[in-house]
Amino acid sequence: MADPAVPVAPLAEYVLKPHERPLIPGSPANPDHPKGRRIAYFAIGIYLGLVAGLTNGLLLANLLVLQGNMALTPVDTGWVTVAYNLTNACMSILLFKVRQHFGIQRFVRATMLALVVANFVQLFDAGYQVELVSRAISGIAASGLVTLAIFYMMQSLPGPQKLIALVLGIGVVQIGLPLARAISPILVYDGDIGNLFALQFGLSLVTVGLVNILPLPQGVKVRAFGLLDMISFPLLAVGVGLLCSFLVQGRIIWWPTPWLGTLLAPAVLLIGAALLIEHNREKPMLETRWMASSDLLKLALAGAFIRVVLSEQNFGATGLLTSLGYVNDQLVTFYAITALAALAGVFVPLVGLNPTDLRISTLISLAIIAVAAFADTRTGLMSRPSDFYLTQAAIAFASVYFIGPMLMEGFLRALTRGPSYIVSFLALFNLSQTIGGLAGTAALSAFFTVRAKAHLTTLGQGLATDDPALVQALAYLSSGLNGSIGDPALRSAVAGRNAVQEAVRQAGVLAYNDVFFLIGCGAALGFVIMLVRWLRDRRRGYSPLAADLSILQQMLAQRK
Repeated sequence: MADPAVPVAPLAEYVLKPHERPLIPGSPANPDHPKGRRIAYFAIGIYLGLVAGLTNGLLLANLLVLQGNMALTPVDTGWVTVAYNLTNACMSILLFKVRQHFGIQRFVRATMLALVVANFVQLFDAGYQVELVSRAISGIAASGLVTLAIFYMMQSLPGPQKLIALVLGIGVVQIGLPLARAISPILVYDGDIGNLFALQFGLSLVTVGLVNILPLPQGVKVRAFGLLDMISFPLLAVGVGLLCSFLVQGRIIWWPTPWLGTLLAPAVLLIGAALLIEHNREKPMLETRWMASSDLLKLALAGAFIRVVLSEQNFGATGLLTSLGYVNDQLVTFYAITALAALAGVFVPLVGLNPTDLRISTLISLAIIAVAAFADTRTGLMSRPSDFYLTQAAIAFASVYFIGPMLMEGFLRALTRGPSYIVSFLALFNLSQTIGGLAGTAALSAFFTVRAKAHLTTLGQGLATDDPALVQALAYLSSGLNGSIGDPALRSAVAGRNAVQEAVRQAGVLAYNDVFFLIGCGAALGFVIMLVRWLRDRRRGYSPLAADLSILQQMLAQRK
């Protein structure tokens, strides 16, 4: 057992053993902590991951409340979402270099400052513009918190098991949204979003206290920034921000709107310019040739595709239940079940985790999504939240189950090549998840709108005014209004309006069923493609990570 007197940070009075030194610059050292301290590190890591997930989850769960409190239009609310995503999507690149250049302790202080400032300014109801700034700062803080959660969990695990922290850290973050939806009705029961802001500020203060009570060990600093970084990173960040804006606002104001083109065209040019600079640099920030390799592209596309089909939950099931008239207060049990299922998705991958076959989790996730999506196609106007408990719990589980092993695969590939490759992988992974999620919601929203109009047209054609069945139905609806409306003509008009509203609801439900069917087909097709590839590799005895694992073992052996 390690000496309990071993300091945490700084390590000035303690000489690190070879295996305790940071594996890469910018990461904390890994002293042999006593058992009690390891448990404390693990608990803090879990807490940091939850706070990172809630940072965005609480916003997404309460967008309508925010819109009502601030009297915002749907477009205004869309910009709030954009503000978070445009900073969060690329921030892993910058923060990785910040850790290398300035050290882990300055990185922690910068993350804590961003977290506290973002949540503090929201307490004063300062208006829409301040909310946009706050959400942008929150995107930076959340990216830093995810990294800190992984680092803290790594301190609690011995030797090679530290890589398990990647699975745990990124998995815990995914619980944020379903957990936020489950607790939000308690926070905004009276429609006042101030309780939500107070909770966020309280969580941030606890976070600051925890990382100061038990700080991370100091690491190694190196010169990480180059002159061209100051050019290529802003180009990439602005380009990705414009792309996020296009995807979010396109589904709100609809795609033919002319000014959307002024977002998409510069986004393509700026991202292309940034990648062109990186491709021709002697010491690039992003290893574009490696990022364009078949293995990395397949990994990124698989991650983005799964994020697209996972929109079945946040857009499909949630949208359907909302259209059926269910509000957050009536969905607490539903979201609590999905949160528990997501929690199971964090820890189940650890059972029998095999670094030589990490893609099995992706296969299982796609199979689960396909089966659950097809099962949801049987919904109707009389569907209840309880009808979705099993299928949506399965999808919540799948949404977390795949992401940890996928992150581990890419990280192992990058780790054996060097720090710049880690930056490249983190950039590719974060972009695939962010853009995949936004693109999935945007595409499904467009598909839903088209199918709802088609179903409404079909239903309208069947409602001929001389149809005896329609006349009888309107008479029945009109008779039900006798006690509240005395004028026969007005009763008939109201009955007709109610019939149209019912047709709109029916068209919406049918369109959501089409969405579920499309997702089921997409997930099934993805499963078949990946299964064929997996079976082919198994038959050949080929392990995608065999070479990388061998190099990693040599690296670890040199540190003993």
